[in-house]
Amino acid sequence: MGCEDQQNTPKSSLRIQDIAVLMQDHCRMLDPAKVERIINEFVQGGPERMQLVSDFDYTITKQRTEDGSVVPSSFGIFNACQSLPESFKTESDKLYHKYRPIEIDPHMPIPEKVQYMVEWWTKSGALATGFPFDQSEIDQIASKYKNALRERTHEFFADLQRLAIPTLVFSAGLGNSVVSVLRQANVMHPNVKVVSNFLQFRNGLLDGFQQPMIHTFNKNETVLDGSEYYNLVHTRDHIIVMGDSLGDADMASGVPASSHIIKIGFLFDHVEANMDKYMKTFDIVLVDDQTMDVPRALLALIEKQHQLKQQSTAESSL
Repeated sequence: MGCEDQQNTPKSSLRIQDIAVLMQDHCRMLDPAKVERIINEFVQGGPERMQLVSDFDYTITKQRTEDGSVVPSSFGIFNACQSLPESFKTESDKLYHKYRPIEIDPHMPIPEKVQYMVEWWTKSGALATGFPFDQSEIDQIASKYKNALRERTHEFFADLQRLAIPTLVFSAGLGNSVVSVLRQANVMHPNVKVVSNFLQFRNGLLDGFQQPMIHTFNKNETVLDGSEYYNLVHTRDHIIVMGDSLGDADMASGVPASSHIIKIGFLFDHVEANMDKYMKTFDIVLVDDQTMDVPRALLALIEKQHQLKQQSTAESSL
């Protein structure tokens, strides 16, 4: 029986209105029927066809904390390190204020933005050159934010590990900070891979970033071609993509056209102004949701059906 036939079988077909987390007021969908269809594909395909691709900053970490404290970005963690020269911090701030408005400009075409992003990352790498630096400084700052992950992140990553679902954390930020936070939060399991910008050293001194450069607009699976991770996931055609910015929705670009993808967007800033674009870009938009409850619910549905299939197979072999 093919996936389509199974989907039309009443006993195995899920209805979106029966999935409680997707019926909450802060959960918005432009096309609920599409989401329902893909969830059914996921459930019938099982965990062995799944992969997760997630942004890090303000996707795995919270956009808003209970006490109102600000969670720094992965580059923000690096910039908070005490030993960095004052000139580095000053020039980094200048670059941020020059290029960040370009990055989020809703009117500039993406091909034009890419040139500026490459400039920004290249100049940032040149700044992070020629002085000593110790990773332990990042670890020290990161330890303050190991509890700034979305609620139920530990359980979500445990689910992913238990189901052996490859998990790609894709970040245009600083990979050293990303890995440090995930390790100290005890969620850097063997199934988790971080692709990001990592510091490199020469003769004991910082020497910019390792290649390839990962920026907001090339952060997708095409940069993985030929890599060990690509070989692991290229046959996994059921994909959950999670991000907080519009560019994150393209992180699965480069996967086969036949893939089934659910894109989850976490929206917090300028909700009304951004809602229309987010609704058209992501399949599920979560407004000020600081939890992992929705992706966890999807995995629970997949796991439940998987267990039923295993049980059925075991019984039929008796």
